[in-house]
Amino acid sequence: MRRSNGKAPRPSRLSPIGVLCLSALWLAPAMSHPQCLDFKPPFRPLRELDFCVMYKEFGCCDYQKDQELMTKFYRIMDNFDYHGYTSCAGFVLELLCQECSPYAAHLFDAEDPGTTLRTIPGLCQDHCFQFWEKCSSTIPLLSDDPHMVKVKEDRARFCQYVGLDDVDYCYPHLLSNQKLTNNLGRVQSDSDGCLQLCLEEVANGLRNPLAMVHANDGTHRFFVAEQVGLVWTFLPDRSKLQRPFLNITKAVLTSSWEGDERGFLGLTFHPKYKYNRKLYVYYSVEVGFDERIRISEFRVSTSDMNEVDHTSERVILEIDEPASNHNGGQLLFADDGYLYIFTGDGGMAGDPFGKYGNAQNKSALLGKVLRIDVDDNERGPLYRIPADNPFTHERGARPEVYAYGVRNMWRCSVDRGDPRTKEGKGRIFCGDVGQNKFEEIDIIEKGRNYGWRAKEGFSCYDKKLCANRTLDDVLPIYAYPHKMGKSVTGGYVYRGCEYPNLNGMYIFGDFMSGRLMSLQEDRNTGQWKYNEICMGMGLTCAFPGLINNYHQYIISFAEDEAGELYFMSTGIPSATSPSGVIYKVADPSRCPTRE
Repeated sequence: MRRSNGKAPRPSRLSPIGVLCLSALWLAPAMSHPQCLDFKPPFRPLRELDFCVMYKEFGCCDYQKDQELMTKFYRIMDNFDYHGYTSCAGFVLELLCQECSPYAAHLFDAEDPGTTLRTIPGLCQDHCFQFWEKCSSTIPLLSDDPHMVKVKEDRARFCQYVGLDDVDYCYPHLLSNQKLTNNLGRVQSDSDGCLQLCLEEVANGLRNPLAMVHANDGTHRFFVAEQVGLVWTFLPDRSKLQRPFLNITKAVLTSSWEGDERGFLGLTFHPKYKYNRKLYVYYSVEVGFDERIRISEFRVSTSDMNEVDHTSERVILEIDEPASNHNGGQLLFADDGYLYIFTGDGGMAGDPFGKYGNAQNKSALLGKVLRIDVDDNERGPLYRIPADNPFTHERGARPEVYAYGVRNMWRCSVDRGDPRTKEGKGRIFCGDVGQNKFEEIDIIEKGRNYGWRAKEGFSCYDKKLCANRTLDDVLPIYAYPHKMGKSVTGGYVYRGCEYPNLNGMYIFGDFMSGRLMSLQEDRNTGQWKYNEICMGMGLTCAFPGLINNYHQYIISFAEDEAGELYFMSTGIPSATSPSGVIYKVADPSRCPTRE
């Protein structure tokens, strides 16, 4: 198909051939995890794209990048005659334009820093076969990867080389991958070994509700935070007050685009809130050209218990964020009365900061569990270091560090303990989001190393760091592979009164796969047994007020003052989409028997 004697026509804009070839493949995108090659969220370009027009509404290219790709397209296609142009223009266009795809980081394997960035996006095998049979001569023009040029003459070897380990993200099936979207949050067809529960819808119309907390003040109100920076008050009868409890939308850095991990990320009330009216928030801000995470203290208005005094904000701590992802976001007070802050590793992929990464560097505040004392801070320092923090006397270490080696812990909770025996009381459970193979659940202990980036789950990630005998890391209590889910959402150990069958069960979920899951500790062995949770089938949930389905993107879990369990999910994972719902977990075996 090389050009021999006449040049291919060069239209001023994309030829109809390219448009027709691509339109057959362009389907509604699968709702997966969007991310650009620079690890920022996709966006809508300020100026409409001329070349990669399929990504003009939502993608990773601005007008300048679009023009660069168009120039590269014509430089490649100038090597072909008319027949070669008609056969391959569409393939070349779609491969080049995947840099503009909202899933570019996945398609080009940017999530795996152990490999060089791909020059051709990861292709599904059937599509790769078609491309190779029609247009293998374009491969040296598309890529300067010497190994790719070496294997290009062998279809099987070439397609194996450009395939992805995570086939859910290969092009073009990513655009319509039913595995990513089917049967999420719906009734399970096979209940063998599956714990059947039901749900109650508590509230809806929320925009990425990512935290629901109570003030432990006896009012049984609960407060729901949206990613945009609004916190709403819900009364015990579940009615929502019209005026927000807190509104810092002007300060919070986020966007409407799916995949943006920045925003209002955490909220907790002081254990003595009833007396000091203090609460703490964790959110993303932009200071000049820098992005930061900010932990601030607020007080509730003296004249209105349902509204924060917005002038009372005091910034407790700010930490520079080198990238836009892995922002952490959990705040909580443990049984010792100290404030715990869970930070991400700084973003990008593979924690590439410094020789060992942020997470293993105790002089950095990123990739850590921090513990500080915010009591009696009206005068003097905004916070103090607890005397028993583990690294206060270690040279070079930040005294705030309580535990390290974490990647991006998303949702942690404190176990209330068994209602009668108090067994388990005070344990801190966290879900730590994995890199590209495993998700994990950890119990946080003072001074411990949770392994990242040396390990991901139980597996070695950085082989050199993993082999270091001084690593001394604590293993997760459970880890699961990406065929089960791609982004863990930590939950709670159930300690409520309504459903005693669930007592002691740690219930959590996965944002991407929509799975609800549980772990139960074997007291004799100390091992944790896994059970999937499915929605009750048939008449199981046929009680007034109960349902058996939910929106698939599980964002967060919560418990109320009585210890009953809730979770929040959304149908469209955007900070501005009002598709978020709060569900209360119900055990149908405790419902009254129907006649």
